[in-house]
Amino acid sequence: MDIPISNLGYRTDLMLLELSGSELTDQGDYVVVRTPANPGFWWGNYLLFRTPFGPGDLVKRQEIFKSEFPDAEHLALGLDTTDGTVGSVEEISAAGLKLDPSTVMSAKAVRPPARPNTTSQYRTLSSDDDWEQQVTLSLTAATMEIDDDYLVFNRRRVEAERALWEAGHGQWFGAFDGDRLQASLGLATDGSGVARFQNVQTHPDDRGQGLASTLVHQASRHGFDEVGAHTLVMVADPEYLAIRIYRSLGFSDNEVQVAVFRPPA
Repeated sequence: MDIPISNLGYRTDLMLLELSGSELTDQGDYVVVRTPANPGFWWGNYLLFRTPFGPGDLVKRQEIFKSEFPDAEHLALGLDTTDGTVGSVEEISAAGLKLDPSTVMSAKAVRPPARPNTTSQYRTLSSDDDWEQQVTLSLTAATMEIDDDYLVFNRRRVEAERALWEAGHGQWFGAFDGDRLQASLGLATDGSGVARFQNVQTHPDDRGQGLASTLVHQASRHGFDEVGAHTLVMVADPEYLAIRIYRSLGFSDNEVQVAVFRPPA
């Protein structure tokens, strides 16, 4: 990716989106991210601005978004800052938009989980059945309301994940009870030495068994030993318990990734 991006979370987001076929256009003040194959993917169709919101910027940036995505039912704006600076928060709140900060984490080495899971089997997703289970797991682990549009988005996202793997840019790992997929995650790279985790998810019935920590550790070892990565990147919800798992494995908080959005009505 040739477009300069400061925030490590957004930089690796855009790296993976470009590898998956998304279109990136640098417009100077902002970058247009467009995923024609999945128009319902909010964070595959958004604008990444290079500066925080100044007074009056929110109205202007919404107008720019509308001109770039005239058929979009959502609004999605990112900020390429590293310290979580947003700017005119009052205007964002007054407009009824959602402000979503995430923690960008990285690791140059990892340590084993304190309580590894040794009862499940760990391997990469490979068969059609594995990937169909990935579709189902992503729905089961989702934290938002599932409607018809989300069903379409989710299947297209998993198809893009599989295409990324088939193109040699990543691997998707799963924890299995026999043939049943319990947990999964992706680790992808453009060969630059930086590898990014994607969609760490565990079936609600299988949580609390050490699956996620074991899976992240095994995928991390693959990234360092097989892929040759020198830096692993994880973007996590600072309010969700999983971030403690990543810290316990050796990931450290580095930056804040800020997103402003409005879901479809």
